[in-house]
Amino acid sequence: MTRHDAADHLDEEAFTPFVEGLDYPVYVVTTAAEGETSGCLVGFATQSSIDPPRLLVCLSQANHTHGVALAATHLAVHLVPADRHDLAELFGSETGDEVDKLSRVAWTPGPGGVPLLDDCPRRFVGEILARHDLGDHTGHLLAPVTVGEAKGETLAFADVQDLDPGHDA
Repeated sequence: MTRHDAADHLDEEAFTPFVEGLDYPVYVVTTAAEGETSGCLVGFATQSSIDPPRLLVCLSQANHTHGVALAATHLAVHLVPADRHDLAELFGSETGDEVDKLSRVAWTPGPGGVPLLDDCPRRFVGEILARHDLGDHTGHLLAPVTVGEAKGETLAFADVQDLDPGHDA
């Protein structure tokens, strides 16, 4: 792999056309640490290894959830059911700096104390193995601990374009 200077990189304006129009799942990520719970809507998450199985979840450093996740041992990654735009709106348009989002939904504690959203049975709980600074996001590398029901249609990025984010990225 070759290393390049920052001057070799394209700016956001040149990069945007490449990613515009991509449609991928959105997730509600929840976590708990030091007696605090938090959750946010996430658009950047991907499987990063088959063997061993790994998922990379990227949290905006501007989000309240990011601060809680830095002290956490686990993250819960929920795929949002296609008919639950309201959950995407709550976790994507409100900020945990001002609103206790989890007080507005039904949930049960999972591994590491993470909130498991009752209305999002298609979920994954992972132990945080590593964290990586990825610019304005931190990547959390997760090893699976539990996986919920894996069926049903889910919301995608195109379905939440109407939301105003609780924080800028």
